[in-house]
Amino acid sequence: MLRLLSKSHSFRKPSSSSSFSSSYSQTHIGNSIGSTSISPNPSASPIEHSNSPKSTHIINGYPHIQLLGRKFCSLGSQIGSRRLFSSGYCLNCVNLRVNGFLRAQSVVAETRSFCSEPDRESIQYDVVIVGAGPAGLSAAIRLKQLCREKDVDLSVCVVEKGAEVGAHIISGNVFEPRALNELLPQWKEEESPITVPVTSDKFWFLTKDRAFSLPSPFSNKGNYVISLSQLVRWMGVKAEELGVEIYPGFAASEILYDANDTVVGIGTNDMGVAKDGSKKENFQRGIELKGRVTLLAEGCRGSLSEQIMKKYNLREKGDAQHQTYALGIKEVWEIDEGKHDPGAVLHTLGWPLDQKTYGGSFLYHMKDRQISIGFVVALNYHNPFLNPYEEFQKFKHHPAIKPLLEGGTVLQYGARTLNEGGFQSIPYPVFPGGAVIGCSAGFLNVPKIKGTHTAMKSGMLAAEATLSVLHEGSNLEKYWDALRSSWIWEELYKSRNFRPAFEYGLIPGLAISALEHYIMKGRAPLTLKHGKPDHEATNAAQFHSPIQYPKPDGVLSFDIPTSLHRSNTNHEHDQPAHLRLRDPKIPELVNLPEYSGPESRYCPARVYEYIPDEKGQLKLQINAQNCLHCKACDIKDPRQNIQWTAPEGGGGPGYSIM
Repeated sequence: MLRLLSKSHSFRKPSSSSSFSSSYSQTHIGNSIGSTSISPNPSASPIEHSNSPKSTHIINGYPHIQLLGRKFCSLGSQIGSRRLFSSGYCLNCVNLRVNGFLRAQSVVAETRSFCSEPDRESIQYDVVIVGAGPAGLSAAIRLKQLCREKDVDLSVCVVEKGAEVGAHIISGNVFEPRALNELLPQWKEEESPITVPVTSDKFWFLTKDRAFSLPSPFSNKGNYVISLSQLVRWMGVKAEELGVEIYPGFAASEILYDANDTVVGIGTNDMGVAKDGSKKENFQRGIELKGRVTLLAEGCRGSLSEQIMKKYNLREKGDAQHQTYALGIKEVWEIDEGKHDPGAVLHTLGWPLDQKTYGGSFLYHMKDRQISIGFVVALNYHNPFLNPYEEFQKFKHHPAIKPLLEGGTVLQYGARTLNEGGFQSIPYPVFPGGAVIGCSAGFLNVPKIKGTHTAMKSGMLAAEATLSVLHEGSNLEKYWDALRSSWIWEELYKSRNFRPAFEYGLIPGLAISALEHYIMKGRAPLTLKHGKPDHEATNAAQFHSPIQYPKPDGVLSFDIPTSLHRSNTNHEHDQPAHLRLRDPKIPELVNLPEYSGPESRYCPARVYEYIPDEKGQLKLQINAQNCLHCKACDIKDPRQNIQWTAPEGGGGPGYSIM
């Protein structure tokens, strides 16, 4: 009897005495006690879903998936006793240690095939979730909890483009545990990565040489300083304990539709395709993960989520304004013991940004002498010469910041865009066959500078609506109704005028937001609108002067190649470019002469460079292997000519403490 065996990349929960081991662990694949079997669509073979134990390393006390020697045979067809036919294959992922952190260095696919063009494997689930972030994992966990409560058996799959759970997760992060209290109320009694409560909370306005204290608009009492990449890794363990199947290293690259234009799942990238489009020796077709419900939890500016929102006009259906974004750039430092103050929280506004540009910094004291320091710049800035990365490097030299960092060491670097549109920009999140959840929809509370708790809650609400669809025959409209009745909606409505107030400049923005928060308390009779979309806000270069940034000193400030090395970023070089130009001529005909090549400055990884050709003419060179998956180019390009698409699964940054 033909069967497709699906093994998840399971975590093995460490014991309390676990410590980091430098020896490579071996992956073991086998059937677990709690395996489940479902009946897929009639055209497919029966599929067995089972969880398999797996050895893990421990980094900073939390599981870090070890991919070396992984034999991922589960997506191939099997007949009889372990005989592979057609498109059965194995993946061997080689790990290297960079700056003390494990990262996937290369992926080699060993194919056993009887035809040159094998068909794509198709695996059927009840629910397919794209993205193993806080929203996706919260949805998966809540679904499995509901299955136990109602004695229902649903198969749930989470696909993640990072080499491991948490590898692409980056955030500040001062964590509000409200949603986690609802999802996993016992978390305080367990070995979770939430161990540093906020002990102090400061808000400064910076000039070039001074720092002025301002009243903080929101209290962080009861919140925690965390690493979000460590939190989702822990949540991944919890999800798999409940029977969720998680597939890291597989990038969802396309939406699957049926004849009625209903979403029926996702397809992953082909592996082993050369830059010129030819098939390499290790070529392997992608797979189809089909679900009765598909939840998109890709994070800010998710590529599939954006396609869905345009196809089904979800912004128009939700009467939503365009989304507005910011770029956050972050470093984790290890500082001197005498300067470390676990739980101390600091935010700043003002210098080094001008008064027309919205943005600021964050500095959080974590555990183990580590601090999280970062800089956020709204992407609706006007000056095309502004360089967010250089603004961050400059900020670290402020007299109020520099003494803390002196004598310290940078452990990790990364960058990611974030949604700032808030209440006005929430789209209708339901489409035929699924829903958009978390930061893909955009639930960040800007004045709180928090979005993890709202992302998690949205995933939980979507899970509850999904169970109603699959078990009771209702529809996902219940998710939309639940959102509007939840504390997410109330919270974002009260803070709706904070971000658009800064369209009028820094000082007017502070005045309006103070009036809104302290006097009106979120009950103003009007709702402010956002300005132009971020890409339209960029002025022509002729209206601005170039900004001269100081050279990095190699102590507090660094060049991009040095920082990029600390992000553990890696892509297979010989693959089709995942950063695509809709019109290859626009960089030289429009971006360079009109805007002085802004992509060479807003990218925090030097992906885009203008290099002279043999005739001395400047041409755009795209260094796609540097990409941090921050999505700034997809947002800020003045003509929306750059399209970010998913590269081979497992590529990109390798965050572990971000």
